[in-house]
Parts: sequence; structure tokens; C-alpha cells
Amino acid sequence: MKSLQTFLFIFSCTVVMPSCGKDDLSGNADDIAGLGGDTWVKGPVDDWILSNLTVPYNVAVKYKWDQSEMEFNKVIVPPDEAKVLPVLSAVKQVWIDNYVAETSELFMKKYCPKFFVLAGSASWNMDGTITLGQAEGGRKILLYQLNDFRVKGMDGYQPEDSFTVKQMFHTIEHEFAHILHQNVMYPQEFKQISVGNYTSNWNNVSDQAANEQGFISAYAMSFPDEDFVEMTSMMLVEGRTCFNTMVNGLADEEAQTRLRRKEAIVVNYFKDVWNIDFYSLQTRTRASITVLVK
Repeated sequence: MKSLQTFLFIFSCTVVMPSCGKDDLSGNADDIAGLGGDTWVKGPVDDWILSNLTVPYNVAVKYKWDQSEMEFNKVIVPPDEAKVLPVLSAVKQVWIDNYVAETSELFMKKYCPKFFVLAGSASWNMDGTITLGQAEGGRKILLYQLNDFRVKGMDGYQPEDSFTVKQMFHTIEHEFAHILHQNVMYPQEFKQISVGNYTSNWNNVSDQAANEQGFISAYAMSFPDEDFVEMTSMMLVEGRTCFNTMVNGLADEEAQTRLRRKEAIVVNYFKDVWNIDFYSLQTRTRASITVLVK
């Protein structure tokens, strides 16, 4: 949840006359961004959002800059409007379309967050980590780092850019997995697999070191809920072959066992709760990403 910020404004007046003169407050409030002055002529981006997200899924997207939607104590860059359509098109292709193929449009209409807010940069935290996305109450998703998004066919794209692209999809899958388990909780057994190994110092652990402790990523070590959604998102984005290669390459057999137990719970949760064949969804998702980055 976004925390409330309280600001104290102190007004002062220099006494040069018996009383302070009145300030001229007759300016037009419509000229102030967010108070009616930030209208624009709708164009292709707005038309695409309406046809592909709002009408079929009741999803609104705010891509015009509005600091009130962000954290007030962070310096965040507005999104490059030229990146909005490529990002939203890719997100629909990789995430929405594949879930619809495995479930139905009704499923996505019900569980898809209804409001997306886009930012150009990541949100940097005091501990040196960055926030790439944030879900609020299953309704709103803040999606950061749009300005680094480049896929095959876009100007300046290089193969190494695929990491940034996959981060974007990982963020979406991660946040949506939170929404799913907030509606129906995953089995408590999952929390017992790595009990005692969760840590608030996860940011001082490399992903490889986390793998050797039975976690799919360092961030998965932060909390059981994050462990569950990291398993879900990483398996979907990286694909089954990559996941199997990582697990089978671990030196610690106990770590292998933990990851396989977590995998089984994720797969069974998707089947038992949502009637989704996770491996089929995984194959579709990975194939969609491959089209964009290779």
C-alpha cells in the first residue's frame, strides 16, 4: 500500500507595512497540471488503449505524467511516449493473451488490475535496490523503467537488451501472481520448505548464491509470498528448459529438492485453484518472449 505523506507548509510575511498585502489569487487554476489544465488531443496511443485494454478488459492506462501517482520522496523520470505502445503491445502479447488462451477473457476481466500507471525510470530505494513494479490492492500496477524498453525491430536494439525486456515481463508476471494468491492463498506447505532461511538482507546475496539455498532468486529470500511469486514469474519468463538447467546444475542436492518441491506446489496451485495448465502457460509465455527478443 502506498503510505500517506504529510507535508507542513510554513508561510511567512515580511512586515514592511502595518499589514500584509493580499496575494493575487486570481490566476486560472485550469493552467495547473492535474487541476484541469493537463488535457490533450487523443491520438493513436489512446485509441490503442481503448480498443485493446479498456473495452475488452476495463483497463485504464495513465501514461501522461502525474507525480501524485508516484512516491513523493523519489526522483522518477516520466515515460517516453514513443515507448508506450511498444511496451503495452508486448505486455498484452506476453501476459494477457497467453492467460486468455489458457483460461478465458472472463478470467482476465475479473482478475486483471484495472489501472496501470507508467513511469520512465526505476524507483531507487535507500538500500541501493530498485523497484521495477508495484501492485496495490489488486487494482493498480505501477510499471517503471519504460524508457529502457527495446525489443527486436526497435531502433538501437541489441541482443543484450533482452535482459531489460525480460525484467519488464518478470515484473508483470510477479505482480499478477501476487493478485492471484491474494484472492486464493497458495498451500501453507510452501512456506515450510525454506523456513528459517528467509532474510531481510536478501539484497546482499547474489542470485547464484540464493539458488544454492533453494531460492529461484535473491529477492525470493525476502518473504514466503515473494518466494512464491518469484517462482511463478521466473519460471514463466525464463521457460522450463532454463529452469531445469539451473536446478540440475546446483551442487547442493537439498537446494535442488527445495526448488522441485516449490515448482510442484506452484504447478498444482495453478491447476487446482485456477484450472490452468502451468506448463502450457509457461510454454506460451516463453515463446512470446522469444519472438520479441531473438
